[in-house]
Order: sequence, then structure tokens, then C-alpha cells
Amino acid sequence: MNKHGDRIAGLREKHALTQEELAGKLGISRAALSHYETSRREPDYETMNKIATFFKVSADYLLGRTNNPQAVLDDDVSEFVNSLDLSDDKILDKFALTIDGRKLTAEEAKRFIAFVRADRSMSE
Repeated sequence: MNKHGDRIAGLREKHALTQEELAGKLGISRAALSHYETSRREPDYETMNKIATFFKVSADYLLGRTNNPQAVLDDDVSEFVNSLDLSDDKILDKFALTIDGRKLTAEEAKRFIAFVRADRSMSE
């Protein structure tokens, strides 16, 4: 099973909740939760955030990036990360942005940024 499925199911069981109860608290269907727990589907960003918030764990923990459920960025690091402007060529040169283990070229990073900007403008 994928990490997120194991983690979600484990947290639900640790808190003695049924799938129906947790799904109701998250505002999703029991079937969707079941699919997440068995890793047949991956939760979208909003749902992953709801799960992390509900259980008071980090999204990194749910995704299996850390075994520490409380691992969060400290305030200084968080402020730095939030202030990064990925459209700045200096930032793109300094940090390796990767997808599927491969570094993005500067052109790919700029197309990605353009996509995010377009997506944001459509949802405003």
C-alpha cells in the first residue's frame, strides 16, 4: 500500500473513528475515503489539507516524506519559503526544481509558473 493510504487509515483507527464518521467530518464520501485508504485514489490538495488539519499532522507526514507527524517548517524557514518568487531566474538557477526525479529546465519551470498563474486567474 502507498504511504498516504496507510497513514490515513492508521490515524483514523488511532482516533477510533469509522470511515463513515471521518468522511462526514471531512465533508467527503465514505467511498472516497475508502479509496484513499486503500490507495486506489489519491486525495486532492484540499482533501489532503483537511485530513492533515483534522488530525493535526503535517502533509509531509501523510505523504510519507517524514515519519514525524508533527514535522513542520519553523517560522523563519516558512517565511523564507513563502517569500520565494519562482519566476526569479536567480532562484531557478540556485534551487533544483524536480518532477519525477528529473530537474526542470529553466524553460519548463517558466511554463509551469505560467500554468499556475493561468489556473489562479481562472479561479479568482
